[in-house]
Parts: sequence; structure tokens; C-alpha cells
Amino acid sequence: MPATTTFSLPLIDATAGFPSPAEDYLDARLDLNEHLVRNPASTYFIRVQGESMRGAGIATGDLLVVDRSVTPRPGHVVVAAVDGDLTVKRLKRLGRTLALAAENPDFAPIPITDERAVEIWGVATHVIRKLTPRGVF
Repeated sequence: MPATTTFSLPLIDATAGFPSPAEDYLDARLDLNEHLVRNPASTYFIRVQGESMRGAGIATGDLLVVDRSVTPRPGHVVVAAVDGDLTVKRLKRLGRTLALAAENPDFAPIPITDERAVEIWGVATHVIRKLTPRGVF
């Protein structure tokens, strides 16, 4: 694997409500690798396609940071291979079984049963979303 270069960028706090009267906005420097990746050897990115997770704030084109070292638990957003196809869903308990549930009422949950080949590829830990319109930056 080729060597990589890491660098940190300025980290500034800003309110999403009324502007802060604080004059000192610069708090520190932030290395996104340190912030987003806890276990580099077990982490990968995946680009989302589809609208089944829009209720969780995950949309087409978003990048997910996925960590294979996190033990999947109900409530986690996971990447799973279902009968060989990758999907992003929330792991939920449905009665006595687990299911891969969409966060969109147009999609039915996928029960995890012995009859279906399901392999969880990791737990999504962060979402990265582009905010500029397509073609800009």
C-alpha cells in the first residue's frame, strides 16, 4: 500500500442558530482521518445509491465511513450483503429475529433468516455529504 500524507485543517466552531458573539472562532486543527477513522485497517468508504435510508439522513451520493471492527447491534446503520447484493440499512430487532430495515416507508424490512444469505460488512460510523450543487466543486 502506498504511503499516504495526512494533514490537519483549521477547526472552527459556529452555531447553526443565531451567530455567536465570540470573536475567537479558531479552536484547533482537525485531521479528518483522526476524526472519522478509528481503525484504519478495518475502515472503508462506500457511496450510497438509493433512497431507502433518507429518514436517517442518508441519501444518494453520500459517502459512509464504515468500520468492520464495530460489532453490529440493533440501532446501528450497517452495510450488508443480502443474497450477494450490497445494501445500507438499519439493523433492527423484529420480535425474536433481526432485520435490515429501511428508513423509508416505501421499503419493507428484510428479515435475517437462515433461508437468506446475509453478511454484515460493517457499521456505518459517519456520513459525508456534499452540500454544493452537482458540478460545483
